[in-house]
Amino acid sequence: MLAYLFLVFAVAVHTRFLPLPFSFAPVTAALLYFGARRPRRELWIPVTALAASGIYLSRSVYGYPLSADLLVTWAWYAGIMLLGGLLARHASALRVGAASLTASVSFFVVSNFAVWAVWSMYPKNPGGLMACYLAALPFFRNGVVADLFFAALFFGMGHLLSHRQQESVTVAR
Repeated sequence: MLAYLFLVFAVAVHTRFLPLPFSFAPVTAALLYFGARRPRRELWIPVTALAASGIYLSRSVYGYPLSADLLVTWAWYAGIMLLGGLLARHASALRVGAASLTASVSFFVVSNFAVWAVWSMYPKNPGGLMACYLAALPFFRNGVVADLFFAALFFGMGHLLSHRQQESVTVAR
């Protein structure tokens, strides 16, 4: 149930209903947590919710047409939940931190490559690709901090709540 609560929070922030500082969002952490705590057959739910919110943002808020870079982002969502699945049995602080950093770096690389490839904002040459990555660096910094913060918060809360439930079961016996 906690995974769904974190997902709702992430979608609310992603769609700007709950504003946070720019590029400081719980989306990556929610995907990692969902992947770690929910069965694979439910992984379509976060992808659908975030894709719908992405379409809403692109069309209604920013006035952009739907484009192939959105498909790349949606595939990345699924990949990050699969990465989160690796944390299902062994979610140590080190592993959660490493998964969060892996997710941050992979999103930076994949999403900015997709922007460069799909949109005409940058020349289609190595210099244009580097310009795209350089322009995205300020967003990357906030994204890494947010990913680490929310991953620690979500997995920490999950750990504390599961231990609290175990203690109450032990005391009740």
